[in-house]
Amino acid sequence: MSKADVLLGLQWGDEGKGKIVDVLTPKYDIIARFQGGPNAGHTLEFNGIKHVLHTIPSGIFHPTALNVVGNGVVIDPVIFKKEVDALTALGVDVNKKLVISKRAHLILPTHRLIDAASEAAKGKNKIGSTLKGIGPTYMDKTGRNGLRVGDIEGADFKEKYNNLVEKHKQLLAFYNFEYNLSELEPAWFAAIDELKKLTFIDTEHYINDSIKKGKKILAEGAQGSLLDIDFGSYPFVTSSNTICAGACNGLGIAPNRVGNVIGIFKAYCTRVGSGPFPTELHDEVGEKIRQNGREFGSTTGRPRRCGWLDIPALKYAIEINGVTELMMMKADVLSDFENIEVCTHYMHKGQKIDYLPYSIEPSDVTPVYETVKGWNTDLTKLTSKEALPKELIDYIKYIEKLVEVPISIVSIGPDRTQTIFMK
Repeated sequence: MSKADVLLGLQWGDEGKGKIVDVLTPKYDIIARFQGGPNAGHTLEFNGIKHVLHTIPSGIFHPTALNVVGNGVVIDPVIFKKEVDALTALGVDVNKKLVISKRAHLILPTHRLIDAASEAAKGKNKIGSTLKGIGPTYMDKTGRNGLRVGDIEGADFKEKYNNLVEKHKQLLAFYNFEYNLSELEPAWFAAIDELKKLTFIDTEHYINDSIKKGKKILAEGAQGSLLDIDFGSYPFVTSSNTICAGACNGLGIAPNRVGNVIGIFKAYCTRVGSGPFPTELHDEVGEKIRQNGREFGSTTGRPRRCGWLDIPALKYAIEINGVTELMMMKADVLSDFENIEVCTHYMHKGQKIDYLPYSIEPSDVTPVYETVKGWNTDLTKLTSKEALPKELIDYIKYIEKLVEVPISIVSIGPDRTQTIFMK
């Protein structure tokens, strides 16, 4: 029996998962998204085209792979329709290559309004939400109020929709938030009609049958491990389980059906939105990384906060995910640094520790750095691991020694061709 491999981000999201899924897809029959929603922005670049996917799995551009939107994903029909339209314009036959779980929850226009109202009410304590309605949708899911893709096919869909909207209106009244729902609903219902043209399936049966038949499956995560609702820097987290265990919940597969766990990380760290970030740089070095790496959110356009690689946080993410191989992204962004700093430990309550404690607020942890020699070479045109500068090889070996997991791929640019296979 085959197993499903899981690919996920090990930092605060934006690690480059979309590119790697795109690179790895030829090895797989099925690519399945297991959590999150249109707060994700998976950027793929090839043949001079740059494409951002929000809900649809990153294997959609390959001719052979089937793409599955799992039950753990929340779907905004309006954004989904835009994605489908953009893919169709590029010649992708979405109807043939994409199936959706009937158990996936729908984001309503009122979910987005609640998200905006809630974030506005928090004032300076805001979480830094993408305002896509993700949190309120997951709240309705756990509150057992949610509307699901499978409901679209029911005769009472409109009634269920209206009942939920009435609940939302009561909540919005509490916030004293101005809105015009009648402006938002026509586009939403038009998108629902388009959604109906796609194939809805019981993905848990489909995925498990595919495993029995020996199909190769890659489960694609969104966001990053440090944004996990349980294990991330709470409350500055997303509303779903972004870690490997989330693939079991989000697709309906048992833990013993998980094969390789592929962890993606950047050669440095970034974070979007609010929340603690121990290695954040507030100086010209941080700004240089931001500009070199074009570190602006693919979903929101917000400038990302940048900092040096954080080993205690990386080790933590590796441990809770059971990572079996690592892939390091954006090595090219550090190409013109003489020296690179790496956080190897924290000072925490007067002790030097090498793990992530309960709180990583600045008042609780201070990063301890080691300096590593930079490679000071343009990497973007290199095509083999033999061509990589010695200092970059040393950096890779240095990280491998600290985290005790091999790095199998190093990315040296955004295009799918700018990928070096180390093993």
